[in-house]
Amino acid sequence: MYHLAAMAIVMIVTMANCTKEDDLSLSENPFPPGIDYRKDAVSGVEVGQRLMAAGEYELALDSFTRAALDEGMTAEILTGIGTANLGLGRLGQAEPLLRRAVAEAPDWPEAWNNLGVLLMEKGELPEATQVFQKAYALDNGESDSIRDNLRIALAKSENVVNTEPKQEEFKLVQRGQGDFVIRKTP
Repeated sequence: MYHLAAMAIVMIVTMANCTKEDDLSLSENPFPPGIDYRKDAVSGVEVGQRLMAAGEYELALDSFTRAALDEGMTAEILTGIGTANLGLGRLGQAEPLLRRAVAEAPDWPEAWNNLGVLLMEKGELPEATQVFQKAYALDNGESDSIRDNLRIALAKSENVVNTEPKQEEFKLVQRGQGDFVIRKTP
């Protein structure tokens, strides 16, 4: 009985201390805050590049496609869609997109580099080497990843004496903005 009386006193004192003035931090509206429409949305191209860096090629493809609706089929979007298809192993779909990107932006080294990655994946070493040389020249030798890709292509083309097919797995790895490198998978 004593226990119940003590609990009742504690509850009464607690309730007496709860006044409307103490509850200033809560608003009268029980719903969460709305969306701030004043801010600009993040570019679909930027979202696509982030998804590519995370290895989410299917989602990146969707993002680049949505960006194409807003911005049109720019060389950057063509390269993004082509590279996402390359990451998904869809070489036949990636090639015309990357070739169109280098035709529309012939001075953009990243587009040439990504076309070279595609050609390496297809096993077209002579053309891949030429494409990497073009990308390296356009970049003035400043990109380590383009230099590494060129080095791999040259090394592979020099080792044509070995007639036994060697199965090597390569992985598409993003370096910076839309710039990719071929690396052996462990």
